[in-house]
Amino acid sequence: MQRLLRTIIGLGSVGCLAACQTSTRGALDPLELHQRALVVDTHADTTPFFQDPEWDFLARHSAGETHLDLPRMREGGLDAQFWSIYMPRRDGDGRAIREALQRIDAVRELARRHPDQIALATSARELREAVAAGKLASLMGVEGGHMIENQLSMLRVYHALGVRYLTLTHSFHTDWADSSGTTSVPKPEHGGLTDFGREVVREMNRLGMMVDVSHVADATFWDVLETTRAPILASHSSCRSIAAHPRNMSDEMLRAVAANGGVVMINFYSGYIDLEANAAIKAHAERLAPQFNELRANPNAEFRSLVRASKKISAQHPYPQAPLDVLLDHFDHAIAVAGPNHVGLGSDWDGIPSMPQGLEDVTGLPALTAGLLERGHSPDTVIRVLGENLLRVMQANERVAQELAVSF
Repeated sequence: MQRLLRTIIGLGSVGCLAACQTSTRGALDPLELHQRALVVDTHADTTPFFQDPEWDFLARHSAGETHLDLPRMREGGLDAQFWSIYMPRRDGDGRAIREALQRIDAVRELARRHPDQIALATSARELREAVAAGKLASLMGVEGGHMIENQLSMLRVYHALGVRYLTLTHSFHTDWADSSGTTSVPKPEHGGLTDFGREVVREMNRLGMMVDVSHVADATFWDVLETTRAPILASHSSCRSIAAHPRNMSDEMLRAVAANGGVVMINFYSGYIDLEANAAIKAHAERLAPQFNELRANPNAEFRSLVRASKKISAQHPYPQAPLDVLLDHFDHAIAVAGPNHVGLGSDWDGIPSMPQGLEDVTGLPALTAGLLERGHSPDTVIRVLGENLLRVMQANERVAQELAVSF
């Protein structure tokens, strides 16, 4: 089905909504709405596969191998994807920067090699134009402030190469910001942001790079809101009131993001959205630990090879899953607390071992749209959640950068 946005670039949800209200049968068709909406996801960890010369993004793969490839993204109606530039903690000797640049190059090369199907997008307008041309809009976010190695110059380099958000921390503290951790909350080191951390936020505002607060400690979150002049992004975080996990956001935080004009992109990971599933996943991981430890014991193993080998183990021993209804509960709650203008999709494709039932890979995305409609959310709200909210925040960051450029 042809996307309506291919002929009405920039009209946003209003034009799409008018065309999506009814199908030929006179009733709203969830699949038609999903296909015609502009669907954007802000977090996928598929990037290491792009560096593997034997892996073909344009070929169809199994859900056990990766959650994403171009054929399945087309089938699932996903129009735009932010690829995560990530690697684990490094020693600060330049290695994190080198590896980040290699990941960035892999994303850029994917678009260069397939210009008829993939377009690198660095602005909201370029994203819309890529989708209107029938191409996948390919974007980037750097997941972890450790990859700037305490240098504002690296923010500028990453931005020049197309990166449009920086997650301030990952699962560990940086020298300038405290992390929420993942499996447990680490002891605070800075009490939030240091002075340099505030400089990082201000420089991101100047560049038009979205400040991502997923993975940060609560104190860091509040310091960001004190510092930023632009709407913030939580690229892959869910709701603490539904599942009390430190990676999730409290109701107070959800309301604060809304007041800031930002957006919370809901994470799909079963272990974050469902505490019962989290316990089962932990027990399953303990059983598989000897196999994973054997992989990590090789000091010469590259990160991308570890990812591929880990995926193989996970496919052979599937992890427990949360019900799709639990994920929908998180969307319901975020929409109720933050409002329909401040919620979006932050799946965490290929960065997690367990997706909810029915969302084993990207082809399941229409089921999410159908579920939101079945729960009584209006077509306008669903269209905003699927992508328009994120585009608004991108545009707002671009405007702030323009305003700051004029003020200097």
